[in-house]
Amino acid sequence: MILIAGGGIVGLTLALTAHSLGLKVRLFEQVDRPAPLGVGINLQPQAVREMVEMGLGDALDSIGLRIREVAYFSKRGHKIWDEPRGSWAGYNWPQYSVHRGEFQMMLLRAAQMRLPAGSIETGWKATGFSQDGATVQLHLQDRAGNSRTESGTMLIGCDGIHSAIRAQMHPEEGPPVWGGAVLWRGTSRAVPFLTGASMAMAGHEWQKFVTYPISQTDPGTGEAVINWVAELKYEATRQWNKEDYNRPGKLADFLPAFEDWQFHWLDVPALIRKADKVYEFPMVDRDPLPFWTQGRVTLAGDAAHAMYPIGSNGASQGILDARLLGRYLRDQGLSEGALEAYEAERRPVTTRIILANRSNGPDQVMDLVEQRCDGEFGDVTEVLSAQELHDTASSYKQLVGTDIDGLNARPSIL
Repeated sequence: MILIAGGGIVGLTLALTAHSLGLKVRLFEQVDRPAPLGVGINLQPQAVREMVEMGLGDALDSIGLRIREVAYFSKRGHKIWDEPRGSWAGYNWPQYSVHRGEFQMMLLRAAQMRLPAGSIETGWKATGFSQDGATVQLHLQDRAGNSRTESGTMLIGCDGIHSAIRAQMHPEEGPPVWGGAVLWRGTSRAVPFLTGASMAMAGHEWQKFVTYPISQTDPGTGEAVINWVAELKYEATRQWNKEDYNRPGKLADFLPAFEDWQFHWLDVPALIRKADKVYEFPMVDRDPLPFWTQGRVTLAGDAAHAMYPIGSNGASQGILDARLLGRYLRDQGLSEGALEAYEAERRPVTTRIILANRSNGPDQVMDLVEQRCDGEFGDVTEVLSAQELHDTASSYKQLVGTDIDGLNARPSIL
């Protein structure tokens, strides 16, 4: 029996994967009634491939939007660089933008349909674990303070950035790391920009705006649901509410900084004002760990490698965790060796991504433009060479496993 702590995207992907391999699973989620909360995320082609191979391609297509391109702009709205995405770039699979909550609910519905009754329990939060020989005990608690213990052959901690499983493994670690950036996120109904299925990023490290549609365009109004993120960076020594990760945001705290960002392709302040709700949280990650696995317990997703939301890799890397872990469990059984082999493959990769994202990942091109010309230029090649643009894009793709030829040629994980 595999015990899974956490019923988010990674936990549900792992439960579905393990069940498809004939392995027994019990998943525990702290939320009493899961609901489609959150805002937009992107799923890279390597993660979409896994959804298709899990038989969820049509379900994903019904709730997501196939992204055609990514485009980078200076703070003055001048295009630095763009490139096609997903199928338009030559991948065998598309890239999707999707509402995080809708995607999680899609996975939950699939798990409820496929897994035996009672495999998924809500309202129970993981508080820790113990293990003895071939058995692991997962300690759980509900909102009323009632405690219980469940036993299994192994435990996978998919309980997010505040993972109790990780905290027990690494009690000296402390809270997530804040580098000084604060994000305000929202969704607005508006007419899509550029191709109608574009992801756009404007600004630089200290002030940035990221936006993309996460729904099909309404034929009646011509509008879609547009996800957006406004980011401001401060000195990391500044006091901020770093422990409230999803509180309501105030326009007065960030809108004035973007008031003059009215570009020919997007009116940023107008888009912000159309949002029904705005959420604020600090952009945090965690330092890479020296190990994920302790006996018959290991970590996956944000519990293992919480990273900055740069390069659209958080959810995609967690999905790859779940699928690769499934492969090792299939090949080596429910053994400590399977967990160690999984960690040996995934931990070095995700460590490199965490560190690359702290250096701004592919968004570095915007920083270079800001440094060299204050975001003002006529021809971008006067500021950045074609080779610099190419190298920035290709090196990050190779790092995260999204180079086109490599992904298309790679055999299936399962």
